[in-house]
Amino acid sequence: MKRFFKTFIFVCTLLSIAISASAQQNVTGVVTDDKGDPIVGATVVIEGTTTGTITDFNGVYNLRVETGQTLSISFIGFTTQQVQVGSETTINVQLVSEDIGLDEVVVIGFGEKKKVTVTGSVSTINSEELLKSPTANVTNALAGKISGISAVQNTGQPGADEAALAIRGNRNILTIVDGVERPFSQIDPEEIESISVLKDASATAVYGIRGGNGVLIVTTKRGEKGRAKISVSSSIGFQQPTMLAEKSNSYTYAMAHNERAANDGTPEENFVFGPEALEAFANGGNLLYPDMDWNEYLFRDKAFQSKTNFTMRGGTDRVRYFVALGYLTQDGLLKNLDPRFDENFTFDRYNYRTNLDIDVTKSTLLKLSLGGRTEVRNQPRAKDAEQGIWKEASWAQPMSGSGIVDGKWVTTSADNVSIEMKDPLNAFYGLGNENQTRAVLNMDLDVIQKLDFVTRGLKLRVKGSYNTTYTHSKTRSSSPDRYEAIKDPMDPDNIVFRKINDEGSLGYKEPDPTKARNWYVEGGLNYNRKFGNHDVSGLLLYNQRTVYYPSQFTDIPNRTLGLVARMTYNYKTKYLVDFNLGYNGSENFPEGKRFDYFPAVSLGYIITEESFMENIGVFDYLKLRASYGQVGNDQIGGGRFLYQPDAWNYDAAGYSFGYESDYIDQGALELRIGNPNITWETITQRNIGFDAKFLNARLSASVDLFHEKREDMLVTRQTVPNYVAAVLPAVNLKERENKGYEVELGWDDNAGGFRYYINANLSFARNKIIYMDEVPQPYAYLERTGKPEGQPFAYISDGFFTEEVNTDMDPNYPNQGYRFPGDVKYKDLNGDGKIDDLDQKAIGYSPNVPEYNFGLNTGFNWKNFDFSMTWSGVANTYRLLPNVLRQPFAGQNRALYDHLYDGRWTQEKADAGAHIEYPRLSLASKDNNYQVSDLYYQDASFIRLKSVELGYTIKANFFKRAGLRDVRVYANGFNLLTFSDFDIYDPESNPGSNGLYPMVKMYNMGVKFNF
Repeated sequence: MKRFFKTFIFVCTLLSIAISASAQQNVTGVVTDDKGDPIVGATVVIEGTTTGTITDFNGVYNLRVETGQTLSISFIGFTTQQVQVGSETTINVQLVSEDIGLDEVVVIGFGEKKKVTVTGSVSTINSEELLKSPTANVTNALAGKISGISAVQNTGQPGADEAALAIRGNRNILTIVDGVERPFSQIDPEEIESISVLKDASATAVYGIRGGNGVLIVTTKRGEKGRAKISVSSSIGFQQPTMLAEKSNSYTYAMAHNERAANDGTPEENFVFGPEALEAFANGGNLLYPDMDWNEYLFRDKAFQSKTNFTMRGGTDRVRYFVALGYLTQDGLLKNLDPRFDENFTFDRYNYRTNLDIDVTKSTLLKLSLGGRTEVRNQPRAKDAEQGIWKEASWAQPMSGSGIVDGKWVTTSADNVSIEMKDPLNAFYGLGNENQTRAVLNMDLDVIQKLDFVTRGLKLRVKGSYNTTYTHSKTRSSSPDRYEAIKDPMDPDNIVFRKINDEGSLGYKEPDPTKARNWYVEGGLNYNRKFGNHDVSGLLLYNQRTVYYPSQFTDIPNRTLGLVARMTYNYKTKYLVDFNLGYNGSENFPEGKRFDYFPAVSLGYIITEESFMENIGVFDYLKLRASYGQVGNDQIGGGRFLYQPDAWNYDAAGYSFGYESDYIDQGALELRIGNPNITWETITQRNIGFDAKFLNARLSASVDLFHEKREDMLVTRQTVPNYVAAVLPAVNLKERENKGYEVELGWDDNAGGFRYYINANLSFARNKIIYMDEVPQPYAYLERTGKPEGQPFAYISDGFFTEEVNTDMDPNYPNQGYRFPGDVKYKDLNGDGKIDDLDQKAIGYSPNVPEYNFGLNTGFNWKNFDFSMTWSGVANTYRLLPNVLRQPFAGQNRALYDHLYDGRWTQEKADAGAHIEYPRLSLASKDNNYQVSDLYYQDASFIRLKSVELGYTIKANFFKRAGLRDVRVYANGFNLLTFSDFDIYDPESNPGSNGLYPMVKMYNMGVKFNF
């Protein structure tokens, strides 16, 4: 019996061991941070036990775990995650940072600070956000992302699609790249680490005369200690027009043209379009009477864009490096109709950058930066420059030509249609192409020397920068054969082509290249030290910039110099104070007035650092901010030496001496009078705001209120009569205020491995002219003073005439001519019985910069999926319809657009009580009907899906054998949806009378390999 029990116990023990062993499995995986980078040293423990491990250099762990047990993964600074083990053998975990952002570093003017200690108004965006948009020009990726900045794109032309930027309603902002004034729109987003937007005087005073309109700072990526991280990415997509104004077809055009003629009293037998033409148009047209959809004929269905990038980042204790190469190619929408030339708009860009940080000694840091690009632009050679293409296209009638037929350019003969034809091919077809190559090189050398042997925390900094641009152009030219379609004189049923001009010889032109270069140097001392609870820092710096070959007086270099001073203090990171000072000199002012200083002060109070806030439990973080200061401006339209006469011109036209004399003699002409009393434009700015985080830092909020007053603004006088016959000088004679607010709200959370976020921002800025040199107005509503800059003034419509009126006999419209049913009536605002310039008043909002800018950014990360979406929008901005879009036939037998035809007044619509938008079709009444009025100033507010992206990251063990960390595939889009009451053309664009390359939307897909 004892032997039996021993045997039984032994067998049970073996079975339990076997069962236990069979329930265990080997689990492996990679632990990464919220950026996807591996975390070295993360702890992976079986919950409820002491069994565990840590991740290796690649973030990999390996652990034997029983099914049903729970793994607990933790690392300092990240939220601990629990994952229950099932049947899977690979469990990858992405930890989410629990940091509320207080240690985040923000780039500011001439330095950087922890975000917690920033007391000015500064917004930032990182490279990850920029890369979510497939746009070729990085300025367009800013729309809707951060508060306080307006980014409005005007055209989709390859290589010229830069957005117009404004900070708090102020245009002509200063852009800084790696501490040097440079343009940034063509920098590849893969090179950018962050973008900071400096909005108040506390942040911009260090730039003195250049900081008055706000500052945007671009910081490129640099090396970091660790093994090399290599990324190779490639994407391809296509662009399409977002919205094109719809033109009427030939039949509608002809019927409308005849209707217009009838309205103007033309007998039917004198109509331009008779039965033969109308029948041909109704049947789809022919070579004698074409019916062309020029939008379809001229533009491709899609234009391709592709982008390829290589980056490498890493380093050792002594040397850190970042290397980037990029190639972008953009095709244009214009079809290439002449095989002899490349008549399309295309753009190719080659970017390169190498940033090195070298610790020469333990106390000496050397930073070498080399960046640049080569841009290659191609466009058709055109009459009236490139705008002529779009102007002619907007004017083109549908029957103006047949395009290219059997290799021949065929236009419409005046024998068939007697009005002047506007064939859009006339602007560019067969004229050749223009090709421009621009090489840009930026080189920086920085030396930072610790001077701890003098006093701890003191550093010497020296910077030198050289920037050059070289532009080379070449043009191939010719002129094409041109034909018109006519009836065969020998056989009227047959159509033949009659040549009306011969092809020209090929020409080639290669003008001398243009060049630009500038130097920048700075040197100064930084001090940063902590004494117990007292944190003190300071900066004293000298800088100088020399620009060779400036746009005006190219032989005289443009030079600016200045001093920068900053002192900051905080106590226990609770009470914060910053003093900033810019001292600058400008060549634009006379001796004794060339230098001035621009001070600013800001205060911060982090209330949550107070002990009495510990038990309140509402705020995780709350900081109050306030700033006051002055900045300046010395620019007026790019003019130089404003205190001097502009120049003297030996006028070839000369002067006539004597009464009715034929004697003409040359003489000197003073182009602009100088102003020896001219001085700075001064901008005084105030800002208050707060930053807060709630609910374990998941909810964040930031609010700013600002007020700005500009005094001594540089303008030219408006009250000097024309008979003075002088080009007037700039004077300090205008005042303007600008005020508004900015709000940012965000929610960021992680629920069971599903991380999601939503961030919204809203900005409002409205300016008002306090004083300007305005001619006294007889009525208050005519005054520009008291109105915003760029405020539109127009007539106010009062419906339409319902019966014929001879205004010569009507005291309400004396000497105005006849008015007929369907003509526009205007309000007589001053009650003087006539309609003239005194009856215009302010309407709507400026078309230049929207008063409201807003954005919504949302997305999620779940397992290996990521999704993001940005909506942007503007409000309180108007568009004046260009002449061709507010006058049927542009008043000169040109194109007709559907909105004008469909919305026109007719007697039938009036009798039926239908909604009528526009006056009757009439050439005789055009001087009355198409005045600038509220009929043609329209609200251009919009909401747009600016960008959307869906990605999937593939992480597999077999990748490691190829040295791959992961592979990410993604699809994204740009400008995909637009919602607006303005539906004639893209509301973001403002083409004016010459027209513009269409705005585009884009569909894109790509892949990124991370090694």
